Amino acid sequence: MPRDPRLDSSLALLADPYRYIGEQCRAFGTDLFEARLLLQPAICMTGPAAAALFYDPQRFVRAGAAPGPLRATLLGNGGVQGLDGAGHHHRKALFMALMQPAAVAELGQRYQEQLDRSAAGWIGQRRVRLYEALHLPLARAVCAWADVPWPEAEEAGRCADLVALFDQAAAPGRGHFHARAARKRCEAWAGRLVEAVRQGRQPVRAGSALAAVAMHRDAAGQRLPVPVAAVELLNLLRPTVAVSVYVVFVAHALHRHPECALALQQRSNGDYAECFVQEVRRCYPFFPAVVARVREDFEWNGYAFPAGRRVLLDLYGTNLDPRTWHDPLSFQPERFRERTPGRFDFVPQGGGDPHLGHRCPGEAIALELMQRSARFFATRLRYAVPEQDLTLDMTRAPALPRDRMVIAQAMPALP
Repeated sequence: MPRDPRLDSSLALLADPYRYIGEQCRAFGTDLFEARLLLQPAICMTGPAAAALFYDPQRFVRAGAAPGPLRATLLGNGGVQGLDGAGHHHRKALFMALMQPAAVAELGQRYQEQLDRSAAGWIGQRRVRLYEALHLPLARAVCAWADVPWPEAEEAGRCADLVALFDQAAAPGRGHFHARAARKRCEAWAGRLVEAVRQGRQPVRAGSALAAVAMHRDAAGQRLPVPVAAVELLNLLRPTVAVSVYVVFVAHALHRHPECALALQQRSNGDYAECFVQEVRRCYPFFPAVVARVREDFEWNGYAFPAGRRVLLDLYGTNLDPRTWHDPLSFQPERFRERTPGRFDFVPQGGGDPHLGHRCPGEAIALELMQRSARFFATRLRYAVPEQDLTLDMTRAPALPRDRMVIAQAMPALP
């Protein structure tokens, strides 16, 4: 197997988290290579065939796969992402039950209302940094949907902590430790909510996300430990607020491709919004990679995968693989009308079957919120995009436009 010759490649990966794996694979002329990451040997892979292998539960496990810094910030400990087998299937069913179409549409409607409310405050502002402006509408919407109390006096601090979990998780130095502290505060808050529900001190709607998580029982019939239930509640709140990254990409793509805004304005163009946001998810960087460990020794295409070896799958590069996508670097929403991609060649939020494997259960939420955002910016808000640096900063995760997508002169669109 080809090998990155560096003594340790962690800094190279952190310096270019979205392109490191793909560029190394192209240099070697393979779909995989070895590297030392965090002073441990690892295998890095890209492409649809590698994705199909990576999501084979007979070959890989998630327990103990995520590096400690990610568990301390982005993921937490004990959550669904680190489970395998029957335990994972049982816990995943909790999340999938909350993703029914009616529930997703309800969350979308709550977000629409909050977006309208926030946008009313943008009128008359000289400049609005869209990334930061989206956090509160998303946090308010998902907490109302989940039945999580959201006092106005606390919302600024709570929202900032939820943002830190994904925005600062991979940051160097102080940013990362800020995310660790935010994780502790968020888990303590979520844990208090879970305990209050269980003790009858916090009224909840039947079937709400807070009620479902607080009262969930594992395969043995036991309620989740409070710290684990807190992690799972945050696994609903945090990713929804993180859709702010995708919404910024929606606005960025609409600016770069004004013909897409015109297409969204045509009421007869029924499925165009879905095609558009799928192309945004394909072209723009969201998750750089996902991690697993080899379950038992095996061989693939002549390469040895030893038990316990950490393996990284390149999501961004797989979505741009020229073997799957014609002219992969061009932005063409219509390609999603021409074909329905497979479960392993379009993996912005993971691959495989979301009910059975480790594909993100909240994918339907991301699509709903992105489509509503696309229609909002194309049809319900008039604004200018002033001179700024719109290049994507690919050295950070999540990647964002360097000036965070500033808009100006916002006003309601004419009917």
